[in-house]
Amino acid sequence: MDLRAELLKSIWYAFTALDVEKSGKVSKSQLKVLSHNLYTVLCIPHDPVALEEHFRDDDDGPVSSQGYMPYLNKYILDKVEEGAFVKENFDELCWTLTAKKNYKPDRNGNSLVSHQDAFKLWCLFNFLSEDKYPLVMVPDEVEYLLKKICTAMNVELNSCELDDLLSQEPQGQGGLTVWQFLDVVNSGRFLRGIEQEAISMAVEEVYQEVIEDVLKQGYLWKKGQLRRNWSERWFMLKPSVLSYYMSEERKEKKGSIALDKHCCVEVLPDKDGKRCMFCVKTLSRTYEMSASDTRQRQEWTLAIQTAIRLQAEGKKSLHKDLKQKRREQREQREQRKAAKEEETQRLKQLQEEKERKLQELELLKEAQRQAEILLQEEEQRRRQQHEEMQRTLEIQLREAEQARASMQAEMVLKEAEAERQRKRILELEDMQGRLQEALQQEVKARQDEEAVRCAQARLLAEEEEKLKELMKLKEEQEEYIIKTQREKQVLKQEMENKNKCLEEAQKQLEEVRVNRQRVDQDVMAAQRKLRQASTNVKHWNVQMNRLMHPIGPGDKRTNVSGGVFAGYQPLLSRRDSSLKLKQRVEDKGSDPTRENSKENVSNGGNSSALPSPDADTMATEPTN
Repeated sequence: MDLRAELLKSIWYAFTALDVEKSGKVSKSQLKVLSHNLYTVLCIPHDPVALEEHFRDDDDGPVSSQGYMPYLNKYILDKVEEGAFVKENFDELCWTLTAKKNYKPDRNGNSLVSHQDAFKLWCLFNFLSEDKYPLVMVPDEVEYLLKKICTAMNVELNSCELDDLLSQEPQGQGGLTVWQFLDVVNSGRFLRGIEQEAISMAVEEVYQEVIEDVLKQGYLWKKGQLRRNWSERWFMLKPSVLSYYMSEERKEKKGSIALDKHCCVEVLPDKDGKRCMFCVKTLSRTYEMSASDTRQRQEWTLAIQTAIRLQAEGKKSLHKDLKQKRREQREQREQRKAAKEEETQRLKQLQEEKERKLQELELLKEAQRQAEILLQEEEQRRRQQHEEMQRTLEIQLREAEQARASMQAEMVLKEAEAERQRKRILELEDMQGRLQEALQQEVKARQDEEAVRCAQARLLAEEEEKLKELMKLKEEQEEYIIKTQREKQVLKQEMENKNKCLEEAQKQLEEVRVNRQRVDQDVMAAQRKLRQASTNVKHWNVQMNRLMHPIGPGDKRTNVSGGVFAGYQPLLSRRDSSLKLKQRVEDKGSDPTRENSKENVSNGGNSSALPSPDADTMATEPTN
């Protein structure tokens, strides 16, 4: 989170506090006062005409936050320099404006936190809140801050009550506002039975750790450099420096140890009557210290190693880094949750589609079973009819054969009798007539048999057509089953393709991480080159300062032939040569160290020589 975003959060509270009617607009007179105060606390040269020129087209009406933002960015935030102002004074200004309107402690004086502690909690809230307006703190950060405060008091946080509290908040809000958070702390819901002084000390400790980037502080014994005696000092560790004072009030600073990636911390054996010793090694000196016990020594060494690691990684604040990591973890958790819900929804849809297709398949199978049952019944009925007709035809055929056999026998007998008894011709003719009638009956019977055979052939043809229809239904069912299997294989192939895409994305992420490490190494190499260039510029500054040394009164010499001003010619020539050398150094200083070179050259005219790094160290290390 950059400095501009931190400042905008506090200014947003101040702007909304001036918006009494909650219309989103503030009068120009109030904005003038706010801008003047911001100029003062941010140590920026005040420009009284800028606001009037920026809003000269809207002199009468109030100004909205969107209308004030261009002026704020151009004339205030763009001119802010980190380290040129006291951040706490700026926060106190914005807190004073917003607390008068929004902070409402208990009028009977029963509030658990004082006004100053409420200000520190407000600063902690701004640091941990999301970069979205209106500012809220997500439940994870609320739990993190309350746990930090409870841990500082050696009290365990009641997670059940915290879950109940967060569950009562509106769903669309996304977290707690700062005023809701302060009401929760003042209500004593999580800090029952704890004195106000203990709460104040815990809030101060968390404030120093999170806002002021104090990694650790406490008393240690330190060995002096010159007198080599041991003195007890109050040490305060920050990511870039380890400072030590006479006492914990930090009124008298005794010195500091600059930390960088070249520093290291080592544990030392007990000696000189001191125990639990360790040392901090820098490029110029080794500092020996002694802790009260082994646990304190371990905590100090781990904290100093953390500060050195932050310097090596180019990070200025531990908690900013931790906050960013927690935010990334929340985003990853939300993404995984969304992906899981999407996957669950997709699987649910696939399951529903599968169940629907299974139901359709069951309906088709049921329809097929019904068709088979009907076909079997129809076939059985036709078979019975065919068998009955066949039995009837067989009976008739046997009767006709019997009749034919009997008629043939009678004809043979009658012919024999006709030869023997020609007299009986009339009887034979009569018999012949009866035989003709029998033949006609036989022909009719044969015709009936032929008709029955045609009907049987027609029934067999109809049966074959039904069988063809049944086979066609069976083929359609098999095609539908094959189609379903193909769709299932396509869905399976899509899932495999998505898994491959996910693996490729993970590989790309690993490549990005490797590239990032490579870029970090390049940045470190560039920093080393910058430091080397700065050393070279300092060397040239020293040489220039020596060349530009003025001539004392004892060097004046009179020259009768050259006049009174002849003695100044060598001085002027040396000054011209030094100016030319200065111009060449400025021309060569087009690299990122040009500004440092110019600053050192301008300072060279006022000082005879630059202090060495050892001299700086001696300046920051007074005699203990």
